[in-house]
Amino acid sequence: MPRPLFALLLISSSFAAEPIHETFGPDFDAKRFLTPIPNKNTNVRDGVLWTRGSGGGKYPPMVYLPVEGKDLTISFRYQHLERGGWLWFFVDGDDGFGSEDHMLRVKLLREGIQLEVDAHTKDPQHPLLQKNRPPDKKSGAYRLNEVFPLEKVDLTANTWREVKLVFRGEEVIISLDGQKWSKTLTRPNFNAAKRKLLWMQNGGETGIEIDDIRLTQTTP
Repeated sequence: MPRPLFALLLISSSFAAEPIHETFGPDFDAKRFLTPIPNKNTNVRDGVLWTRGSGGGKYPPMVYLPVEGKDLTISFRYQHLERGGWLWFFVDGDDGFGSEDHMLRVKLLREGIQLEVDAHTKDPQHPLLQKNRPPDKKSGAYRLNEVFPLEKVDLTANTWREVKLVFRGEEVIISLDGQKWSKTLTRPNFNAAKRKLLWMQNGGETGIEIDDIRLTQTTP
């Protein structure tokens, strides 16, 4: 029996992206982020999000932004303010077993770009199983790590760069500065709902700036 139109609208709306365009201007709303802003590492300065220093633990400072949607187009700009360092951009989403976890990591290193796909399984013997990581407490799923070779791209200059990800079904197109670098990946787990964006920033004491965060529904 066909589902009522109202039910279909509810289902489709649960995966509809709420458009985001964050420029960190005078109307910046810190409540949009899961990370308290300002904090000891992150603040809004001169119309950009500025993160510097050490996180004080195992990982560098991180900034979390909740999102909601499935086929999403995500972009942002970033700039290093000193030599060295790196930026890891994460897309988190449904793991397919009732919980949420990392889905894709874009590692923006100074000497190139490295991708990592994080899928999930209930098979404790899977060859891509992340070592020494227990299953998720909620779903019981194990995280898989598919780490790609480093692709050489010269990112040593301290200049503004634009990162863009276009998710459509099981496919994502990742690009840097338009046509400077691009990669297309197809994996089943990319078809899951996206729930969170994460910027892990190793920018030293001078830091890294992020600006012009955009999120829209991917057009057909």
